[in-house]
Amino acid sequence: MSDEAKKRIRELNDLLRRTGRSGVIVCTAGVHALGAEARIEVMRSVMTFDAFDEDNNPHGEHDFGAIEIATQRLFWKIDYYDLTLTAGSEDPSDPQRTRRVLTIMLAEEY
Repeated sequence: MSDEAKKRIRELNDLLRRTGRSGVIVCTAGVHALGAEARIEVMRSVMTFDAFDEDNNPHGEHDFGAIEIATQRLFWKIDYYDLTLTAGSEDPSDPQRTRRVLTIMLAEEY
Protein backbone atom coordinates (compact mmCIF):
# COMPACT_ATOMS: atom_id res chain seq x y z
CA MET A 1 0.00 0.00 0.00
CA SER A 2 1.32 3.44 -0.87
CA ASP A 3 2.17 6.07 1.72
CA GLU A 4 -0.54 8.28 0.21
CA ALA A 5 -3.16 5.54 0.69
CA LYS A 6 -2.07 5.02 4.31
CA LYS A 7 -2.27 8.76 4.92
CA ARG A 8 -5.81 8.88 3.48
CA ILE A 9 -6.89 5.88 5.60
CA ARG A 10 -5.46 7.57 8.71
CA GLU A 11 -7.32 10.82 7.90
CA LEU A 12 -10.61 8.96 7.38
CA ASN A 13 -10.13 6.96 10.58
CA ASP A 14 -9.37 10.11 12.56
CA LEU A 15 -12.46 11.79 11.09
CA LEU A 16 -14.67 8.93 12.28
CA ARG A 17 -13.05 8.67 15.69
CA ARG A 18 -13.03 12.42 16.40
CA THR A 19 -16.39 13.43 14.92
CA GLY A 20 -18.50 10.32 14.36
CA ARG A 21 -18.71 11.20 10.66
CA SER A 22 -17.82 8.87 7.80
CA GLY A 23 -18.85 5.64 9.48
CA VAL A 24 -20.68 3.88 12.27
CA ILE A 25 -19.78 3.73 15.96
CA VAL A 26 -20.93 0.78 18.03
CA CYS A 27 -20.42 -0.07 21.69
CA THR A 28 -20.57 -3.57 23.11
CA ALA A 29 -23.01 -4.65 25.80
CA GLY A 30 -20.27 -4.32 28.41
CA VAL A 31 -19.69 -0.67 27.51
CA HIS A 32 -23.44 0.04 27.59
CA ALA A 33 -23.62 -1.54 31.06
CA LEU A 34 -21.16 1.05 32.39
CA GLY A 35 -23.92 3.66 32.38
CA ALA A 36 -24.46 6.97 30.61
CA GLU A 37 -21.85 9.03 32.48
CA ALA A 38 -19.13 6.45 31.90
CA ARG A 39 -20.09 6.14 28.21
CA ILE A 40 -19.68 9.90 27.81
CA GLU A 41 -16.22 9.67 29.35
CA VAL A 42 -15.36 6.70 27.13
CA MET A 43 -16.43 8.58 23.99
CA ARG A 44 -14.47 11.65 25.06
CA SER A 45 -11.37 9.50 25.60
CA VAL A 46 -11.72 7.78 22.22
CA MET A 47 -12.28 11.09 20.43
CA THR A 48 -9.19 12.69 21.95
CA PHE A 49 -6.91 9.63 21.85
CA ASP A 50 -3.50 10.49 20.43
CA ALA A 51 -1.14 7.96 22.04
CA PHE A 52 -0.30 6.20 18.78
CA ASP A 53 3.00 4.33 18.72
CA GLU A 54 4.62 1.37 16.98
CA ASP A 55 2.84 -1.13 19.24
CA ASN A 56 -0.73 0.03 18.64
CA ASN A 57 -0.24 1.65 15.22
CA PRO A 58 2.24 -0.50 13.24
CA HIS A 59 0.62 0.32 9.87
CA GLY A 60 0.12 4.03 10.55
CA GLU A 61 -3.66 3.87 10.10
CA HIS A 62 -4.85 5.05 13.57
CA ASP A 63 -7.25 2.10 13.66
CA PHE A 64 -6.76 0.84 17.25
CA GLY A 65 -6.34 2.19 20.75
CA ALA A 66 -6.50 1.19 24.40
CA ILE A 67 -7.85 3.52 27.10
CA GLU A 68 -8.59 3.34 30.80
CA ILE A 69 -11.64 4.86 32.47
CA ALA A 70 -11.51 4.58 36.26
CA THR A 71 -10.49 0.93 36.68
CA GLN A 72 -11.85 -0.28 33.33
CA ARG A 73 -9.54 -1.03 30.41
CA LEU A 74 -11.21 -0.57 27.04
CA PHE A 75 -10.22 -1.06 23.43
CA TRP A 76 -11.47 0.63 20.30
CA LYS A 77 -10.94 -0.70 16.78
CA ILE A 78 -11.86 0.55 13.32
CA ASP A 79 -12.63 -2.06 10.66
CA TYR A 80 -13.17 -1.53 6.93
CA TYR A 81 -16.13 -3.10 5.14
CA ASP A 82 -17.70 -2.90 1.72
CA LEU A 83 -20.81 -0.73 1.42
CA THR A 84 -23.14 -3.63 2.27
CA LEU A 85 -21.18 -4.48 5.44
CA THR A 86 -20.94 -8.09 4.26
CA ALA A 87 -17.26 -8.27 3.29
CA GLY A 88 -14.02 -6.43 3.80
CA SER A 89 -13.35 -3.31 1.77
CA GLU A 90 -11.16 -3.75 -1.28
CA ASP A 91 -9.80 -0.20 -0.84
CA PRO A 92 -10.05 1.34 2.66
CA SER A 93 -8.58 4.60 1.32
CA ASP A 94 -11.67 5.14 -0.87
CA PRO A 95 -14.67 6.37 1.16
CA GLN A 96 -16.94 5.73 -1.83
CA ARG A 97 -16.18 2.00 -1.54
CA THR A 98 -15.67 1.64 2.22
CA ARG A 99 -17.91 1.69 5.27
CA ARG A 100 -15.95 2.20 8.51
CA VAL A 101 -17.10 0.66 11.78
CA LEU A 102 -15.59 1.85 15.06
CA THR A 103 -16.23 -0.68 17.82
CA ILE A 104 -15.66 0.24 21.46
CA MET A 105 -15.40 -2.67 23.89
CA LEU A 106 -14.24 -3.66 27.34
CA ALA A 107 -10.85 -5.34 27.15
CA GLU A 108 -12.32 -8.60 28.45
CA GLU A 109 -14.83 -8.59 25.57
CA TYR A 110 -12.05 -8.71 22.98
